Amino acid sequence: MNATPLWQLSTLELAESIRLGRTSAREVIDAHLDRIDEVNPHLNALTVVFHDRARALADEVDAGRVTGTFAGVPFTVKENIDLTWSASTSGWTFLADAVPSADATMVRRLLSAGAIPIGRGNMPDFGLRWDTVNDLFGRTLNPWDEDRTAGGSSGGDAVAVAAGMAPLGLGNDYGGSLRLPAYAAGVCALRPSEGRIPSPVAVSNEPVPLTLQHFAVNGPIARTVDDLDAAFSIMHGADERDPLAVTLPHPRTYEGPRRAAVVRNPLGWGVESSVALGIERAAEALAERGWQIVDAEPPMLEEAAVLWRRLSTAEMLGAFLPGGLPQPLSDGATQYFLDAASETEPFAAVEDYGMAWARRITVAAAWHAFQVENPVILGPVSTSRMPAVGFDLEGPAAATTLWRSHALLVAVNLLGLPAVAVPAGLDVEGLPTGVQLIGPRNGDHIALAAARDVEAVLGHVRPELTAVAR
Repeated sequence: MNATPLWQLSTLELAESIRLGRTSAREVIDAHLDRIDEVNPHLNALTVVFHDRARALADEVDAGRVTGTFAGVPFTVKENIDLTWSASTSGWTFLADAVPSADATMVRRLLSAGAIPIGRGNMPDFGLRWDTVNDLFGRTLNPWDEDRTAGGSSGGDAVAVAAGMAPLGLGNDYGGSLRLPAYAAGVCALRPSEGRIPSPVAVSNEPVPLTLQHFAVNGPIARTVDDLDAAFSIMHGADERDPLAVTLPHPRTYEGPRRAAVVRNPLGWGVESSVALGIERAAEALAERGWQIVDAEPPMLEEAAVLWRRLSTAEMLGAFLPGGLPQPLSDGATQYFLDAASETEPFAAVEDYGMAWARRITVAAAWHAFQVENPVILGPVSTSRMPAVGFDLEGPAAATTLWRSHALLVAVNLLGLPAVAVPAGLDVEGLPTGVQLIGPRNGDHIALAAARDVEAVLGHVRPELTAVAR
């Protein structure tokens, strides 16, 4: 029987194989570069590939000059996460040459652990769509169904991980941008609690919108929950730049109450059959692993989703006014945002905006009390399958349809909670379905433990790419 190809192994499996001398770092990097050369020209998940530099770093590992937990393991870096090897474009033509002077903390920590950046992950310009397409690099294709979106905004990294271009990707999540593309690609993602992984937003001397301070987090994408956990263990903790980042213990196990609230149909707004199937499978998996399952919805869910939409829209709207940006975003990003804004109730006065932020703590307190009794909330990433390419540009009603399907997704962002997206098998058409496991604030290990139990029963999925590798 043939051995498993190196590009199909997990981060931890590759790290162990290199550490024990069963394979070399150069062999690992070459296997992934060959895979990238095979499938990326069609899928367009990676915008830049570091062929020469990645091989040179692998040789440093093999020579014993670079060591660490992840020594020799490749990873991808989203286009808006600083890496001094290439421009941090955010998918925007205006930033095509914006090479940063320092690595993001999460990148620096992975480099210190011996991991090797192998390419940049594509994204929509400025992350303003739940899709991955821009004028600078074009569209990333969904490897399961090219007529459906790959999700966004960390779509390039999710597709790269799913397709075997790297076992680990780095992205971020302001409104589901890690969990949604992971759901689309059939892989795993961790949206950490607010403040657990340092963010670069405070480095600039310019004011930073409150929603970016509190809703957006950096996090990993991988094919296994153990890889998410291991990556988070390296990347978390305060640094010298982000005043909001904190250092807290990260237990690798969870010994607390094993009770999960299952949200099968958020707010009664409807859920597609394939999504319902994934939720049922995940609930049964948790029950099989000893979790007590209750059907319950967290309090004030609609208000949480509405607050996320109103606050994020209000703070981004100024960018689309004359003089708001040094160069316009793509037509698609502009149309989608303005369509969504037209469906969002604006704040009538500064006092209303302030009250919205005040209400955030009220909602958070209600969820906190709920999660004292139900440490894990199991529910959909989206209540629908990934939409057809272009659906989000079909007008204001389509923008609202997407927001409604993502109500539970964006509520997590409003409240700064940890959540893990994990596959839940395939639906009747052979497309991946999946769920998210939401933990209490700073209970990242709790969400990871629940996701690990779902994964233990339901396993992994992998797209067949022979048809697209052309």
